[in-house]
Amino acid sequence: MTNLFDLQQQRRSIYALGQNIDLTEAEVSELIFKTIKETPSAFNGQGSRAVILFGEANNTLWNDITASALKPLTPAEYFPNTQAKLASFAGGVGTILFFEDQDIIKGFQENVPLYAENFPVWAEQSNGMAQYATWMALAEQNIGANLQHYNPVNDEAVAAKWNIPSNWKLRAQMPFGSIENPADAKEYATVEDRFTTYNK
Repeated sequence: MTNLFDLQQQRRSIYALGQNIDLTEAEVSELIFKTIKETPSAFNGQGSRAVILFGEANNTLWNDITASALKPLTPAEYFPNTQAKLASFAGGVGTILFFEDQDIIKGFQENVPLYAENFPVWAEQSNGMAQYATWMALAEQNIGANLQHYNPVNDEAVAAKWNIPSNWKLRAQMPFGSIENPADAKEYATVEDRFTTYNK
């Protein structure tokens, strides 16, 4: 079994995605559900939500909904590049939509007012952990992924298309699929720039 450090190194942003993975849709769904289920959250609120789009639904998200939302916002000369990027996401097996349940946050704010201003921050941290854990779980299965943030430009259309509850707020999108081209070498900041330790 791959250890955590090796898995962290293996997880990369993969943009050349294909449909040649070994897992079935049901197996991918179970993997994602189990991973998010075990992700920690403040006060055990468990507010992270996920919707997985496969096949034609994945194509609709990128080549229809998101492309239509971005076209009026993008200079005409740049839109072909935008379309190509969206098509690369659609070319994978699917996309995970990560949401955060706002009713969970509001409930804690009402019941624990001392920390009211912190609950939205903690919810974002938990959702980020769910995204990262899911990304590593996919990487362990040799499934490539990248993380996108086209919300809020496509929020309304996504909610309408897939009957998303109004209290779910879209936080990120994670296209995934087979690794058709590996990521480039990664550069790292120095240890001295990023870490400090003290013992007294």
